[in-house]
Order: sequence, then structure tokens, then C-alpha cells
Amino acid sequence: MFAAFAKGISQLNDAATRKVLWLAIAAAMAVFAGLWAGVGYLLTSTRLFDIGWLNAAVDILGGLATLVLTWFLFPGVVAAVIGFFLEDIADAVEARHYPGLPKATRLTLWGTVATTASYLVVALALNFLALAFMVVPPVFPFVFYAVNGYLLSREFFELVALRRVDPGEARALRKAHRWRLFSAGVTTAVLLTVPLVNLLAPVVATAAMVHLFEGWRRNAGPARRP
Repeated sequence: MFAAFAKGISQLNDAATRKVLWLAIAAAMAVFAGLWAGVGYLLTSTRLFDIGWLNAAVDILGGLATLVLTWFLFPGVVAAVIGFFLEDIADAVEARHYPGLPKATRLTLWGTVATTASYLVVALALNFLALAFMVVPPVFPFVFYAVNGYLLSREFFELVALRRVDPGEARALRKAHRWRLFSAGVTTAVLLTVPLVNLLAPVVATAAMVHLFEGWRRNAGPARRP
């Protein structure tokens, strides 16, 4: 797994990747700004927050509430947005490291929209539930990274895998490597909460997932479709 992430970092030096990198950075910054504005608005709309644990969390955080809530919602939301850039990132990784691969099956625009939208709904719902653990500070980081590690690993893996194999084979690979995949997701979640690094993390995580997928599927035998 660490080798995959190391290759993902080295991918940032690739000319083809840099074309997408600036777009991904701009998207990440836009997501953060949008979340900041949205969370700030919701926190001032007390009518929406008649929930005991959420009021308690906001009281504990005080003026930092907007920043902290934005920061912890960022990984789930930016992962959905990066889905629109994933094809180009994966293509750049394959061109550099797996030049013999035939052209991948690209997801349709509506397919990408549907996948990312469904992921976003689940990610936001689970993250809001995870925020309840903010009132138990020692427990919250473990819950947060576990939830987002699972969500991110599943989202990135499925978007990468479905370019090359059918849903059944993608599901089988995911189950066969569930714990390594979960570890990759937790690593991605950590990177997405580190200032500045989180702007590069989506590209690095996508590149790493391509390497993990290719290694696992080659060990498992020939794929069912190119």
C-alpha cells in the first residue's frame, strides 16, 4: 500500500497529471469555500439545529465551529467532486506505468453524476452522525477516520475498477482485499485533513488506487473485460 501511495506522489511530476492537478486543486478550494459558507449559514440558522448532541458540539467548539465542521466534512465532499476528474488522472497513471493496457471503458457523464451523487448523500449522512462523537473527544478521531476510510476506499476503488472490470469482479476484488483497501481509505482520509496536503491528496489517492487495483487484479487472474 505504501508503495502505491509513493507512486501516487511521484505521479505529481508527470506532465499529463499536472494538467489535471490544477483543476483538482481549484475544485478542492471551491469545495472548501462552499462548505465554509454552507456550514456557517446552517450554524446561524438555529431553527435547523434542535438536536441535543449537535448543540453541545457547537457549544464546545464555540467560534471554531464553522472551521472544524467544514474541515471534517471536506473529505467526503471533495471525494465526490474529484470523481469528475478521475478518468483523466487514471489515464495519466496508466500511460506512465501500464502502457500496454487497452483503452479503458469510460463512465458516462450521467453514470458519474449518479455514482458521485449517491456517494455524497451517504457520506454527508454518515459524517453528520459521526459528528455526534465530538462530545466524546477521545473517541471521535477513530470514528471519523473509520467512517471516511470506508467511504473513500469504496468510492475511489469502484470508480477506478469499473473502468476495467465488470461490477461482479470489482466487488470480488474489493471483498478479497477489504482490509488493505480500508487502510488505503484511512490513509486518504488522513491526507485530506492535513492543510495544503489535502489539495493534492485526491490526485495522489486516485493514482495510488490505480496501482492497487492493477496489482490485485493481475494477481487474481485475467480481467473479464479490458
